[in-house]
Amino acid sequence: MSTLEIKDLHVSVETENGPKEILKGVDLTVRSGETHAIMGPNGSGKSTLAYSIAGHPKYQITSGTVTLDGADVLAMGVDERAQAGLFLAMQYPVEVPGVSVSNFLRTAKTAIDGEAPKLRHWVKDVKAAMGRLKMDSTFAERDVNAGFSGGEKKRHEILQMELLKPKVAILDETDSGLDIDALRVVSEGVNRAKDENDLGVLLITHYTRILQYIKPDFVHVFVDGRVAAQGGPELADQLEAEGYDKYLPGDVSEPAAQSEPVTA
Repeated sequence: MSTLEIKDLHVSVETENGPKEILKGVDLTVRSGETHAIMGPNGSGKSTLAYSIAGHPKYQITSGTVTLDGADVLAMGVDERAQAGLFLAMQYPVEVPGVSVSNFLRTAKTAIDGEAPKLRHWVKDVKAAMGRLKMDSTFAERDVNAGFSGGEKKRHEILQMELLKPKVAILDETDSGLDIDALRVVSEGVNRAKDENDLGVLLITHYTRILQYIKPDFVHVFVDGRVAAQGGPELADQLEAEGYDKYLPGDVSEPAAQSEPVTA
């Protein structure tokens, strides 16, 4: 049983006018086997939370704690967080020209486990995982995300998650840029990893369509850098029907954590 515990987390970013607070006291606990959906309007701090946990240098932790199984996550480097069992599926996966998918995956697995996987078994595992995600085996020899469609990039993110076997996975708008078939395949991969590895999932999304495939145990409404409300799966249905207006304190104008366009 693993536990990711976030207590009173405050995070700022540097702007032209000086530091701006984005997260204003977030409390959240994710345990093994649980799926937590975070929903909220643009600019409410959802992606800021994801990248702060992962260790992105743009986001400055001003107060609060993040622990994984009691260990201080905020004292760890990015690589140490991955080794401890944290995984981030990015909303906009980056391209890495010159590095093949197969080399990237094996290098990542070696870094996390502390030893290289035995090649024969590893090749078999990668092919099997790619097959489950309906990825052509030739993708293993292509450069990481180079020329991939939005759906192919997201499948590659879930491929990493399946092979690296983290304790807690943070999925930042994994449903963006996916058609209905890709959404189903990606969701099945998340559910499979959760069931097989007792994975804890923190799923950030704007829409309920992915929640038709990945059933949340808890839903948290993020507004203005805070958790404004929380409940069970029924809360997502309520948000779909009514929107976020009743949770808004007024004019919410926080900048979005990322501004790149969504690709199809």
